[in-house]
Amino acid sequence: GSDPMATLVIRQIPVLRDNYVYLAHEPQSGATAAVDPAVAPPVVDALAAEGWRLTHILNTHHHNDHTGGNLALKQATGCTIVGPRADRDRIPGIDVAVGEGDTYKLGQAEARIFDVPGHTRGHIAYWFQDSAALFCGDTLFLLGCGRLFEGTPEQMWRSLGKLKALPPETRVYCAHEYTQSNARFALTVEPRNADLAARAKRIDALRAGGKPTVPGTLGEELATNPFLRADLPALQEEAGAPGDAVATFAAIRHRKDNF
Repeated sequence: GSDPMATLVIRQIPVLRDNYVYLAHEPQSGATAAVDPAVAPPVVDALAAEGWRLTHILNTHHHNDHTGGNLALKQATGCTIVGPRADRDRIPGIDVAVGEGDTYKLGQAEARIFDVPGHTRGHIAYWFQDSAALFCGDTLFLLGCGRLFEGTPEQMWRSLGKLKALPPETRVYCAHEYTQSNARFALTVEPRNADLAARAKRIDALRAGGKPTVPGTLGEELATNPFLRADLPALQEEAGAPGDAVATFAAIRHRKDNF
C-alpha cells in the first residue's frame, strides 16, 4: 500500500572500481536489504555506521560483481537472499526466487518485479513504487544500458520498454558509475540534444568534485539516454532503419561496444 512511513531510506556504497551497492532500509519494520552486494566488508561497515541489521539481499543478476558478497553476508547475518527465478541456479545462496509480475515485501515496502533480460538471460529489476525507487542492476544505466552478454537486442529493447513505462519521477539506482563515459558516447548519437549537452556539463562537474551521478530520474533518461530513444524517427533515420526501433537500438548498442 502507500504508507508513507514505509518509504525506504537508501544508502549508496561505492565498491570495487565503479560498482554501487545499495542499502535499502524500511524504518517501520527495521528490514534492511543490500542490493547486489559485490563484496561483503564495505556492506558490513555501512550497516554498522547506520546501526542497521541486514535482513535481506536483493540480487538483480548472477554476475560476481553483484553477488560476490552473498554467502559471507548470509553467513554473518542469516539474511534472506532474493533473486531471479529465471537464473536461480547461478545466484549464490538464493532463498526466494522471483520473476515478472511478482511483488516482494521488504518489511512494509513493496517491490514489483520485472524480468528484464538482455545483459544476462535471467536479469530482474525491483521497483518500489511508493519510494519512487528502481533498482535495475545492469539493464539500464544513466545515459546507457548493459552490454548484451547473453541476450538479443530485441530482448533488451523489450526490457527497457518495461522500465520506460514507469513514472518519470522514478529514481534510477543503477549498479555502476558509468555516466560520464556514457555521456560522451550519447553526444555522438545526438549532438544537437540540448538537454543532453546541459546534462553532460552537470555530470562533468559532479565527477570533478568526486561526487556520484547516480541516482538520476527516469524522466531525465527519457530525454537524454540514446538507448531509450531508439523509437524516435530522428535516431531511426540516422541508423538507416526508419520505423524499426529494434534495429536502431542494435545499431546504437553496436556503436557503443566499439566506442
